[in-house]
Amino acid sequence: MGKETIKVTLKRSGAGRPPKQRAVLRGLGLRRLRQTVERPNTPEIRGMIKKVIHLVEVEEE
Repeated sequence: MGKETIKVTLKRSGAGRPPKQRAVLRGLGLRRLRQTVERPNTPEIRGMIKKVIHLVEVEEE
């Protein structure tokens, strides 16, 4: 099958970003710079990442 998890690392701050983008970062569980979280590889998570791709780094497991 496909990849089961995705590692997402916050590379740029959410400060000064629109509230919706900050909400997406919080929804992904990202709070601090260089924090990495693992999330399931689902269409919902992929859509969230797409909204803040300019702020994060994505690594597929």
